[in-house]
Amino acid sequence: MEVVTFGESMVLFSTDKSLPLEYVHHFNKQMAGAESNVAIGLAKLGHRVGWFSKLGDDPFGRYVLHQIRGYGIDTSRCISTPDAPTGVFFKEQRSRGKTQVYYYRHHSAASLMKPDELDEEYLSGFKILHITGITPALSSNCLALTRKAIAVAKERGLKIVFDPNVRWKLWDSEEAARKIMLELADSADYVLPGLDEGELLTGLSQPEDIAAALLKPGVTGVVVKLGGKGAYYKSAQHSGYMAPFPAEEVDPVGAGDAFAAGFISGLLHGEKLEQAVLRASAMGAIAVGFNGDVEGLPDETELLHRMNSKDDYQNVKR
Repeated sequence: MEVVTFGESMVLFSTDKSLPLEYVHHFNKQMAGAESNVAIGLAKLGHRVGWFSKLGDDPFGRYVLHQIRGYGIDTSRCISTPDAPTGVFFKEQRSRGKTQVYYYRHHSAASLMKPDELDEEYLSGFKILHITGITPALSSNCLALTRKAIAVAKERGLKIVFDPNVRWKLWDSEEAARKIMLELADSADYVLPGLDEGELLTGLSQPEDIAAALLKPGVTGVVVKLGGKGAYYKSAQHSGYMAPFPAEEVDPVGAGDAFAAGFISGLLHGEKLEQAVLRASAMGAIAVGFNGDVEGLPDETELLHRMNSKDDYQNVKR
């Protein structure tokens, strides 16, 4: 096995009409969650992936589990509980490319995940642990689980990739978010913040300064995602800007998860930081052209085709 990740996946109800939700009567049912998005992205690229969570013993929980398992992802460590429901959320589309998300996840099944439920031997069978800042924000026991997973990963020699993925509605304060995010970033081998997240963590506003501040001892590389402006990457040996791939943005939700999947795929292929960021950028550009978090994620052939279209990108080194 190659990559393991964990977190909350929920049922998403979306509409193709550009209307406030109070005027919408018909919804499309999908499944989404940052960590499972990354897992699916990697699985579609041909990687062997494991994902675990706690789901409600309800129709939505079974739906989520079947969807993720259907991509060939190992879900053998998932737990079903009758004590809380599977979370749901709704996506409102006000105009093309502009969305608002409403979450109903408070006291959900995933928030009941506990550190003593972690299968340490299971983690040892992987090369990379992917974590986000969402899971530790769900509850104090989810934070404890995240800390334990990091400790086990370090003991067993896994590389850790951390995407802050800040969800402000889950945090009591900006200071609480900053404290935990910095702790997790310092524990990771690779850190993938967005520009706003980088500002939160460091108090700095320029990508070069953010990356330099986060590149602490033990951190191998930092990639600052700049959305439609590309990305900036930095390691002890290399740094540079990756210009964005041209993309027709239909739905921006899930682009960061696609980016993370592409980046991790690059690491698994043994690529240098620059090439892994190129792969990540191509993944993100493809993903935003489709409605839904995972429906537009490419397979390896499609991704390589986009990466090899040399007119589509330009890498500017600094």
